[in-house]
Amino acid sequence: MTEKMDRTRIVIAKKDELDSRDTGYWNHATIEEKLQTITFLRECFYGDEATTGRLQRVYTMFKLK
Repeated sequence: MTEKMDRTRIVIAKKDELDSRDTGYWNHATIEEKLQTITFLRECFYGDEATTGRLQRVYTMFKLK
């Protein structure tokens, strides 16, 4: 049995409204939140191994400066 989509939860918004909300969120997000999101997206697209190598080294070097 397949589940049906709950159409009462769907919200239709204009693209400009979404863009301004996204921009506002990311303008106020901390560096840690931004890095966590980048890490999460990399793991979603490329797997867990994608974030264990060079990204950690670059972050460490950036943090030292």
